[in-house]
Amino acid sequence: MKSLDIRVILAFFAIYVVWGSTYLAIRIAVETIPPLATAGIRHLCAGAILFVAARGFAVRITAAEWRASVVVAVLFFLIGHGTLHWAEQIVPSGVAALLVATEPIWIAMLMPADRAQRWSGRMLGGLAAGLIGVGLLAPGAAFTGDSAQLWGSGAILLGALSWALGVRYSSTARLPSDPFVRAATTLLCGAALLLTASALSGELGRVDVRAISGRSLLGLGYLVLFGSVVAFSAYTWLLERSSATLVATHTYVNPAVAVLLGWLFAGEALTLRVVAATIAILVAVLLLRAETRPSAAQGGAVGRQDEAPAARSRES
Repeated sequence: MKSLDIRVILAFFAIYVVWGSTYLAIRIAVETIPPLATAGIRHLCAGAILFVAARGFAVRITAAEWRASVVVAVLFFLIGHGTLHWAEQIVPSGVAALLVATEPIWIAMLMPADRAQRWSGRMLGGLAAGLIGVGLLAPGAAFTGDSAQLWGSGAILLGALSWALGVRYSSTARLPSDPFVRAATTLLCGAALLLTASALSGELGRVDVRAISGRSLLGLGYLVLFGSVVAFSAYTWLLERSSATLVATHTYVNPAVAVLLGWLFAGEALTLRVVAATIAILVAVLLLRAETRPSAAQGGAVGRQDEAPAARSRES
């Protein structure tokens, strides 16, 4: 029992702290490695490791499952992660994490009509708190129309919306049943899409290997090994031993970890505005999580839904 408790503690540390630290790792990696190439290489390595570890080569993956994996990869990785990696050249890592934390707001707004769920006061309060948090994060020059941070923040919000659409799609899509194989196929498809986009945009042609710093390589390695492989494995392991609601609490912790690490190690400003935005967005996530908590009858579908986003590192 003692051994199990230690494993549980380490697994929660992985999804709380490691996933929260990936935003800073992305910022470090894209300092000297082009963003789309960073994301593509990261997902290629992580997908290959998970595919081998899950013995994906021994599993019959149908054409329909590969097609669904491509769609999920477009929404999660090409758009969701592509925009995030690009924007972190401009937007502080802590602010990026807070903007990504608006994903539950998008999911709440995109609920299918057949759920017949009323827009309660709690849901409306959560949406309002989230919008206030995003508004507080808008850079001071937002209204000039030429703010780089405004474009970067908008790109991250677009990625969060795309991720929410991916959650909706993946909950009913014909993806591989094994969670590790499912993660591996979507990661590998995402890597192919990101590296293709990197090549078409001219990124790969402009890469100067000699200009890539050891610091950026360490950031990329951290994203592959800890952000994508270790934390995702811990997440999947916890889902089999703890309630999905308890495991989902990483959504509350990751932005706070990212803001703190960005302040401690990257010199990012911890202003009153950022603190207020952090509180507002965490309140929004708490309210929306409570409002959309699955019933027993919905548990199977939502469980599958929760596993799919895990490939994103919140894994971010």
